[in-house]
Amino acid sequence: MQIRTILQTAAAAAILLGSALPAQAQDALARVKDAGVLKVGTETAFAPFDFIDAGDHVGLNVDLFAEIGKEMGVEIEWVTLPWEGVLPGLEAGKFDIVAGPATITKARMERYRFTPPIAEATVAILKQAGDDSIGKPEDIAGKAAGAGKASAQLAQLQSFAESLPAPVEIKEYPGNTEAYADLAAGRIQGVANSLPNIAFVAKQRPDTFAVVLPPFGTKTYFGFPGRNDEDHASLMDAVDAAMLAIKADGRLATIQEKWFGASFDTPDSVPDPAI
Repeated sequence: MQIRTILQTAAAAAILLGSALPAQAQDALARVKDAGVLKVGTETAFAPFDFIDAGDHVGLNVDLFAEIGKEMGVEIEWVTLPWEGVLPGLEAGKFDIVAGPATITKARMERYRFTPPIAEATVAILKQAGDDSIGKPEDIAGKAAGAGKASAQLAQLQSFAESLPAPVEIKEYPGNTEAYADLAAGRIQGVANSLPNIAFVAKQRPDTFAVVLPPFGTKTYFGFPGRNDEDHASLMDAVDAAMLAIKADGRLATIQEKWFGASFDTPDSVPDPAI
């Protein structure tokens, strides 16, 4: 009797252990598929990628992730927070991938895995409309300029400023909305950001802003960063496959045309970023 009880207990434990193992063995893609939801972290102050319009979350990222969700057969759940908290939030497991987007850099590729690029991220200057004192990027010398805190655009502005004959007063902003507000009010004379971003802003408010050309930054690309580990490898593979399918059939170009007014010829991957 005692032996039978021991055997029954052992058998029950084995069944419980066996039922637990598959859950423990699931990787990120399996968890996303089981939940039917891909959690995406982003900020909502980076038009035209992510922003709030009349109370609605809109932008290129919203449209593109809707298509990614269709390809993967999952719903998209958005998690919004300030940009400086987005990448730490990814590492803390608050969401599965970042919409951002983020400039693909050598330093970031050591820590994160990036999707295929969604657009160029080359940096340019936004100025006040009618400011004739800034006709080229170098004219920002001796003036005040701003950029988003913890952004690659800020890093490029800082590097560019070191090459100028007069110092640039560089201000860091928690979001681009605050930087644009200071520019419109004349508290700074320029904002450094990606050319697609500032071209959109200038197009929306031509009486207030103008783009300074040519871009001054190194040619770079935007991508969506995810976790760079074995657990997330299959998930990132699935997102990559979805994005390449969206690019191949023209949906990506259509979305770019909608938000930028032009499409970008981007590579399928950026194994060796320029910065």
